[in-house]
Amino acid sequence: MARPLGESFFERGAETVARDLIGCYLVRKRGQKLFKHRITETEAYTGPHDLACHAARGRTMRTEPMFGPAGTLYVYLVYGMHWMLNVVTEPVNYPAAVLIRSVDTITGPGRLTKTLGITGALNNRAAAVRNGIWFVKDDHLDPLQVVRTKRIGVEYAGPIWSPKPYRFISIAHRHTRPS
Repeated sequence: MARPLGESFFERGAETVARDLIGCYLVRKRGQKLFKHRITETEAYTGPHDLACHAARGRTMRTEPMFGPAGTLYVYLVYGMHWMLNVVTEPVNYPAAVLIRSVDTITGPGRLTKTLGITGALNNRAAAVRNGIWFVKDDHLDPLQVVRTKRIGVEYAGPIWSPKPYRFISIAHRHTRPS
């Protein structure tokens, strides 16, 4: 298996990281089992100026992981029932992150965390082998085609930030038959 992506991969802008994670693998180790899923959908939350980003409301106990080192996991609960998996981007003290929305066989961020056993216990930990969850890039695979759309469920961010095209989705290559 390829080497895990390190802090330098994540220490870039959230938009860039969100785009570059498409086609990478999210790897999860639970007990003796290893699960490897290709990332197919992400969303970027670009910092305290981004009104859809939790950090726009300031530094709180909840958002503290976002101010940590790039590659830190930010895992939080929504609606009291769904864990959301994010990975912190940018340098320390600049709160930005990427939400992992879907992987090859699991669509939706809530289903993803439930299926892979991702909970708040991973919050504020590094995405690293020692923590049982990490990211890898396989340079031997063809890159996936990607489209950008607006993020989902961020209407509260207002007319400037809610339509920003910060959601990245892989699309299947369309094959045409020879004539």
